Amino acid sequence: MEHKVDGELREEMQYYHRICAVTVVSSAFPIPLGIRFQKDGETEVSCSLSLLQDLLGRVGRRFLDLLVADALYLQAPFVRDVEGLGLDWVINLKENQPELLAEAQRLTAGAALHRDGDEQQELQLWHAPEVYWPVADRSVRVVKTVRTQQKNRVRVGLNDAGQRRPRKEIVVEQSTNFYASNLELGTIPPVFVYQLGRSRWVIDTEVFQTITTDGHLKKPSVHQGRGQALLVLTMIRVLAFTLTMVFFHRQVRSHLRSCCIGFCDLAQRLAYQFVVTAQPDSS
Repeated sequence: MEHKVDGELREEMQYYHRICAVTVVSSAFPIPLGIRFQKDGETEVSCSLSLLQDLLGRVGRRFLDLLVADALYLQAPFVRDVEGLGLDWVINLKENQPELLAEAQRLTAGAALHRDGDEQQELQLWHAPEVYWPVADRSVRVVKTVRTQQKNRVRVGLNDAGQRRPRKEIVVEQSTNFYASNLELGTIPPVFVYQLGRSRWVIDTEVFQTITTDGHLKKPSVHQGRGQALLVLTMIRVLAFTLTMVFFHRQVRSHLRSCCIGFCDLAQRLAYQFVVTAQPDSS
């Protein structure tokens, strides 16, 4: 990038790092267990696999027994390596595996196996215990879900007098998802696979969104020419988020009869404790 320093135009290298993270989502609140920066020429999938291998080597199987991941990770080599680590998996199935997706769609074209819902939302679920995956030359379990939700929206339009007026309306949204897995369910209902697959969204909504929005994860506090400083600063931010999250749930929420503040409110109050207001010089 180019920027001016003392009126002189200079060209500097600005560092952007892609991060892979392993987060525990089965606990009462999500806990980042480890992060790893992608190296030059390294894919996200291979970076995540290296992180998994490193974590298992350091902490063992105490925190890891099942992997939940996005559709990008539904690749035969990655799945084989994950199973080699002794882990089960639930991964979103999308268009990046067209043959598996087409077969799953064919096998789940009939009536839904499970229905649940209320006036605001409905869940329909299909279960195909054996779907052939040609790329991996094996069969996997696939669960298909269709979620229908009624949401309130406010639309701004013009009235007869040409004035802008808000108008409430109900919008029906429908989403279809497929989840592939190697789990042996036994007597466990297949809705369990759906619940596992949905838990991945906790990472996006409660971890990365919070760190990005309130922890300034992507804020370019640019250390021009010092890429290592950016790595260290990111590590500090993730560690601060994790420790504060643990403190909030273990020491704040657990001691309140009814918790009236959220995690971000607590973080803001803690930050104010460290703000030093400059006192005017009365001399």
